[in-house]
Amino acid sequence: MTKQSVPNFAIEIAKQPTVFIVDDDDAVRNALQTLVESMDIHTQAYDNVQSFLDNYDPQQPGCLVLDVRLPQFSGLELQEYLQRQGIKTPIIFVSGHSTVAMAVRTLKAGAIDFLEKPFDDQTLLDSIQHALEHDRRNRLDEQWRQSVLQYLDQLSRREEEVLRLLIQGKANKVIAHEMNLSTKTIETHRAHIMRKLGVNSLAGLVWMAMTSGRYHEVPEQLPFKPPEQTPPLLSLRPSLGPVMPAHH
Repeated sequence: MTKQSVPNFAIEIAKQPTVFIVDDDDAVRNALQTLVESMDIHTQAYDNVQSFLDNYDPQQPGCLVLDVRLPQFSGLELQEYLQRQGIKTPIIFVSGHSTVAMAVRTLKAGAIDFLEKPFDDQTLLDSIQHALEHDRRNRLDEQWRQSVLQYLDQLSRREEEVLRLLIQGKANKVIAHEMNLSTKTIETHRAHIMRKLGVNSLAGLVWMAMTSGRYHEVPEQLPFKPPEQTPPLLSLRPSLGPVMPAHH
């Protein structure tokens, strides 16, 4: 398998989603495309895995309706390949020759659904809507994470050291002792960290650290309760601008 570009999740969430259909049966592929487009959802259809990969852009929101048995590369091999590349496009498997073991394998690997042909049109459409919503949430979460990382990158080396100790639940005096600094200096660093990250509480600091995936010092028991859900953007200043795609 070959693919020139690599996944980049700093994407435009506002893009209209596309349902990618990969099935080597012309009649089935055309019927699926007609059905999905009847719901005013854009589609792209391919009869093999390589054609799909040659045209696929991971920045395009959507989901993949994928036949299990395909020539040259199977749907299962495509699922494994996308996982290795870090591509999280939701997959709905369809198959006319399925086994329980095959279905379990795909679902354990993260597939949204596994439908056995012939299946009810509404069942597929419901599954597609679920997959598209799953993809939308994933991309919003990743866009937020990239924004958080952009904020964290503003911290100086010393401020990051202080942050790592703060998110462990350590008090200013303890941090000052460990870093051989005055408590006032730690308080100043803490104030600068909060200002740069746009938060006003220790819980907010911990939440941003957890969201970023960069810090693993957060203990299981904390003296406060971090947010349970992704809050609105705290105070992401417009001056930062959008997260720019990485160049490879």
